[in-house]
Amino acid sequence: MQDILAAYGLVMEECHIQPFGSGLINATWKVSSADQHYILQRINHAVFKTPELIAQNIRMIGQYLHQYHPDYFFVQPVRTVDGEEMVITAAGEYFRLQPFVSDSYSYDVVNDVQLAYEAAKQFGRFTRLLSGIDISSMQFPLHDFHNLTLRYQQFEEAIQHGNVERIAAAAADIEKVRSYQQLTATFIAIQRHPDFKIRVMHHDTKISNVLFDAAGKGICVIDLDTVMPGYFISDFGDMMRTYLSPVSEEETDLSKVTVRTDYYRAIVQGYLSEMASELSEVEKAHLVYAGQFLVYMQAIRFLTDYFNNDSYYGAKYERHNLLRARNQLTLLDSITQQEQTLSFVAAH
Repeated sequence: MQDILAAYGLVMEECHIQPFGSGLINATWKVSSADQHYILQRINHAVFKTPELIAQNIRMIGQYLHQYHPDYFFVQPVRTVDGEEMVITAAGEYFRLQPFVSDSYSYDVVNDVQLAYEAAKQFGRFTRLLSGIDISSMQFPLHDFHNLTLRYQQFEEAIQHGNVERIAAAAADIEKVRSYQQLTATFIAIQRHPDFKIRVMHHDTKISNVLFDAAGKGICVIDLDTVMPGYFISDFGDMMRTYLSPVSEEETDLSKVTVRTDYYRAIVQGYLSEMASELSEVEKAHLVYAGQFLVYMQAIRFLTDYFNNDSYYGAKYERHNLLRARNQLTLLDSITQQEQTLSFVAAH
């Protein structure tokens, strides 16, 4: 840590360092010196194979926003004394430093419809403000991250080659996943449809990736590692996946997994307050599908990992990923059963 801080002109003995946040991928610390606070992150290069692509995207976004939308609050990474965007250690680990935003707040759980509205507004605003950027120059830190066709293919391959006992125990879950296979067909159609535009999307729109002020108003979006070109269904769908249910994907009491219609209304209103003029009519007709798409893909990924002996997500107990998958399939059922109601809410 001493060498890493020194690269940014900081003296370790003059800093207070403590773990920060609840992120699962990168390790994060708050670093406090006498006159400044920072966030230090170690980028998980087992997940992000080429962190340089992340740095390139963030630099490009920062330059664009500075030129065309200078009023937007953008958290720009701190450069090292030598002008580098990251520190790469002898062990091949990647670290970056950014300013800590004072008087800002973040939340891990969405328990207020106004927070849902503000978060959706911030993610919509982020995409809208970047609508003029050269999308062809944006990099893909995670190739095929939200490629539902590939995720379904990986699921079927896991059934062929995975843990036989686990596959047998999940026969009903496999049948449920296959019963929703039309969602994959819709995704293929979306990729071919001229009215579905590829934009700068965040791809990880959980509530903890928005900073709020003391009044509960959104300041900006953060954690830009997954920002890359994509379809709006990725961001809108992930908000549905993580805001609609009063419980998280870790909940094993499936009776608690439900859709809160008022939260859906807040997401729609917040997102469209920024994106209404950006989205085509065909895209707007796929708002509910966005949630089905993302929840279905996450259920598939959990189940695939369960068949592959928890090699990607890991597991805290024997059936952890199986129960996560069942949680998501229950949420998918709930969204689908209320599809007409949700569509009516979106239209009004």
